[in-house]
Amino acid sequence: MSLSFARCSLFLALIMPAVSASAEKIYLYTENFPPYNMSVNGRAYEHKADDIDGLCTEMIKTLMTHTGLDYVMKLRNWGYGYGRALEKENHGIFCTTYTDERAPQFKWVGPLTRNLWTIFAPPGSKLKLKDLESAKTMTIGGYRGDVMTDYLLDRGFNVSQLESDDLNPKRLALKQIDLWIADRLAGPYFASQQDVDELVPVYSFNDTELYLAMSLATPDEIVNRLNAGLEKIRTSGMYSAIEEKWGL
Repeated sequence: MSLSFARCSLFLALIMPAVSASAEKIYLYTENFPPYNMSVNGRAYEHKADDIDGLCTEMIKTLMTHTGLDYVMKLRNWGYGYGRALEKENHGIFCTTYTDERAPQFKWVGPLTRNLWTIFAPPGSKLKLKDLESAKTMTIGGYRGDVMTDYLLDRGFNVSQLESDDLNPKRLALKQIDLWIADRLAGPYFASQQDVDELVPVYSFNDTELYLAMSLATPDEIVNRLNAGLEKIRTSGMYSAIEEKWGL
């Protein structure tokens, strides 16, 4: 083997890791959870980032511009995206509530924003709850796999679960369920898309932070770049501007 060939081979070996890292593609999943993430076309599934909007979505798109990473963004149902983020390298899901139970299952980017869990009663309701325990005798609408639903189930509440939240505002308005648990900001927004207005917030609790959760198989270098991108938009003022735009 010639000396020049050996030098060329050594050079390629040295630069290949850097090329590989810069060429990493990130696969990001979200669900319809307005106004945090949603289809701009009103569809259940989207295949392109341009067709997905919302507070968290805008945060992700903005921070990604500061990472140099290529990415794909898709909107799917929660269970599908969550499963991909658990199992596959360079896959993530947003906005995900950070909990002690979930903490060891992912590598975390954030917080992207926050939410406030809220119990809603039907329009026109005069119900008042002094605490969460006061709702224990009632049927509360939720959806399977959601952190708020799981929280109530773990504490012995009667939760009527669906595969998604789509029908819960209508069920509440028709009094098929007594209450509905949702985010304080997202709940009324989501209900209005189902032609249900003036839901009554009767109890709020558990102010939580929302993150991008990346699979454990994702290299630390990638996660660090994502968090660095988020820090850049914080210091530039873009983070606050996005939250204000969406009503926080």
